[in-house]
Amino acid sequence: MDKRRLQVMQRRQALLAKISGQREQLSEIGTRWQPALHVADQAWLAARFMRRHPLLVAGLAGLAVVRRSGVTGLVKGAWRVWKGYQLLNALSRKITPRA
Repeated sequence: MDKRRLQVMQRRQALLAKISGQREQLSEIGTRWQPALHVADQAWLAARFMRRHPLLVAGLAGLAVVRRSGVTGLVKGAWRVWKGYQLLNALSRKITPRA
């Protein structure tokens, strides 16, 4: 092999090793950010749900005024309703035939 080809092959090997290290770094960064991004994703889904179902949100807010447990009870109740809705929605998607 000529000298130029040998240099190119060595440079290629060095770049491939550098790329491998960068992939590992990116994987570590992604692992650290995953919990925070999951929380942000759940918050986005909850906000989208509230925009699509304003009557339900208003009803839950009314319950908060009536209930003695106040805001804490509202948050717990809203979370339970949200999870129940997700469960029922997922079940209905599995049960109904797809066209």
